[in-house]
Amino acid sequence: MSGHSKWANIQHRKGRQDAKRSNLWTKVIREIIVAARLGGGDPDMNPRLRLSLLKARAANVPKDTVKNAILKGTGQLEGANYEEIRYEGYGVGGAALIIDCTTDNRTRTVADVRHILSKNGGNLGTDGSVSFMFKHCGYFLFAPGLKEDDVMEVALDNGADDVVTEEDGSIEVTCDPAAFEALHKAFTDKGWEPEVAEVTWKSDSETVLTGDDAERMQRLIDALEDLDDVSEVYTTAVFE
Repeated sequence: MSGHSKWANIQHRKGRQDAKRSNLWTKVIREIIVAARLGGGDPDMNPRLRLSLLKARAANVPKDTVKNAILKGTGQLEGANYEEIRYEGYGVGGAALIIDCTTDNRTRTVADVRHILSKNGGNLGTDGSVSFMFKHCGYFLFAPGLKEDDVMEVALDNGADDVVTEEDGSIEVTCDPAAFEALHKAFTDKGWEPEVAEVTWKSDSETVLTGDDAERMQRLIDALEDLDDVSEVYTTAVFE
């Protein structure tokens, strides 16, 4: 049993993201464009594109919009030339941040990110300054209600690295990114829909923030996520 539950933090994050639906669509569309450009427009031959399409379905992005994004990525439709950039830094209370961006204007993006960090008590770090604190992995979170033994059996039979049951009964499963799709299919074949299913950068440690520090850090993350150029924000911060 884990001593600290992430359930409330995850639910809070999902609620805030759902409230930014149009912003989320922009990010997913850019991700599809980049995935198609790098690996081609056939999902069967492009694992990254398959993951992007899963996100698009979860976000209810219209099929025509998805199709056009793939065509832009493969050069069959005209579109912006996006590149991916990663920034590392620190937020309130020394909480580590990884900020992944997809942009057509690198100068604009770094200026916007730096401004938000400095305005909200954070700062940019150098490449590699915090990434060692995170692990690239597949990640699933199930709502309380499933039996730990049932989830563990399916998880370990299909490539999971770890299964953790939180104090509130929610269950967290991690795996190698290469095992994500097979594990996701195994779960859904059982009729289990995870609250979160993603390939992510999961922090190895936690920076617990409370009171004013928690509010300030949340404002910082919200401001970063409000930028269309920012595709994902990963942090060691957890809020109590």
